[in-house]
Amino acid sequence: MGLIRRIRVTQRAMERAMPGVSLRDQIRNEEIRRRTRFTDIAQRVAKLKWQWAGHIARRTDGRWGLKVLEWRPRTGKRSVGRPPTRWTDDMRRVAGRQAARDRVLWNSLQKTWNG
Repeated sequence: MGLIRRIRVTQRAMERAMPGVSLRDQIRNEEIRRRTRFTDIAQRVAKLKWQWAGHIARRTDGRWGLKVLEWRPRTGKRSVGRPPTRWTDDMRRVAGRQAARDRVLWNSLQKTWNG
């Protein structure tokens, strides 16, 4: 989330720089976004992640993409606390395992996932 926040801040700064709007002008971000007609970068990244995950889940040729997503490293000692949540875990919670096989269902579930 920290990386997404920094990307959003950078995107807003670029959107302000293009029309030459300063923070002192006190123009809302929504107004600048309406003028520039850009989409939020976090929404775009989430959509691309969802599409890529569906693509990887539908592959059946045995390439390494799905194996990498399922891989859990064995380092000998486990860290203290809750295990880190991977975005594949979130997708499984929303869509289940076999949902990617049905493209229409997968694309409709994209709107519920906030990746």
